[in-house]
Amino acid sequence: MATRWGICSAGKISHDFTVALKTLPLEEHQAAALWLPWLQGDALSLSLRLCVSWVVAVAARKLEDAQEFAKKHSISKAYGSYEELARDRDIDVVYIGVIHPYHLNTCLLFTNAKKNVLCEKPLAMNTKEVQQILASAKKNGVFLMEAVWTRFFPVSVEIRRLLAQGELGEVKMVRSEFGLPLMHVPRAMQKELGGGALLDIGIYCLQFVSMVYNGEKPESIQASGVVHVETGVDETVVAILKYSKNRMAVITCSSGVKLPNDAIIMGTKGTVRVPAMWCPTSLVVNEKEIEYPVPEPYLPLNFINSTGMRYEAEEVRQCLLKGLKESTVMSHADSLLLAELENEIRRQVGVVYSQDCQ
Repeated sequence: MATRWGICSAGKISHDFTVALKTLPLEEHQAAALWLPWLQGDALSLSLRLCVSWVVAVAARKLEDAQEFAKKHSISKAYGSYEELARDRDIDVVYIGVIHPYHLNTCLLFTNAKKNVLCEKPLAMNTKEVQQILASAKKNGVFLMEAVWTRFFPVSVEIRRLLAQGELGEVKMVRSEFGLPLMHVPRAMQKELGGGALLDIGIYCLQFVSMVYNGEKPESIQASGVVHVETGVDETVVAILKYSKNRMAVITCSSGVKLPNDAIIMGTKGTVRVPAMWCPTSLVVNEKEIEYPVPEPYLPLNFINSTGMRYEAEEVRQCLLKGLKESTVMSHADSLLLAELENEIRRQVGVVYSQDCQ
């Protein structure tokens, strides 16, 4: 049984996700032949054999954007509103690629339409919004997962195996950092667009720590940061998290400078280093490096290693086949914990969004 996808938003991340879907086996995700009115004769015949898509429909706020996206990715249906996508009965699951200030209303639109949802991270702007989304998914009996794609990379699978089998001994310290010069990017700097280093890239650091410590809530958090004077969003954040049994974690994120962008797990029997920790293709275990390459894309990508989104898509498919309403790898509890950590760190740093006042 093929999994039929709908894409909500025709932006950069949705492009990369659609490219990633096409690296999965044809028989597992919907491949719909597309009539292309601009092709005739032999070219049309060839297109019907070769132009297949993992995606059934795409929706954007402007129909022309959806049509352009559909043409690029050989998608059979294009909608000029999200509501039309929500009414499409041929869709099994919707990928939401809008920016995070719009996640709440967009998730509610699809969950209330009884659609399964994979929503980009962060799931919402704060804990209250995450709770609303999770409650709606439960009420409507649909699957919902936050698209923390890193958790599904083969590197992350191997890390969880190492931890479960105790090969690192008792983990005492986790360090994770992610920084890129993003101050020229409006989405990263404007508060109304959900700007700020923590929600945009710091979430990768937090999810990594939470994964290593198996979803445990820290006993305490001490956070400090630099808030941009003009925009009021966090430019750099450092947080120290203390867990039970004297285990520690330190995260650093910045939209002002490039950081080493790796993560390190330090245990009593060994150490693991994860280069490019948000989209890892290699793992260094006790100084021995192992490669886990991702597939090559069929179209240019907007972001590095984006074909790695295939792994979260396959997780969604497997969950749907089993009739599950959430993933055990990135559960509802995991999403709620991330939101709670983000809330507390933002409170200490002094970043407040309009959604926090509603």
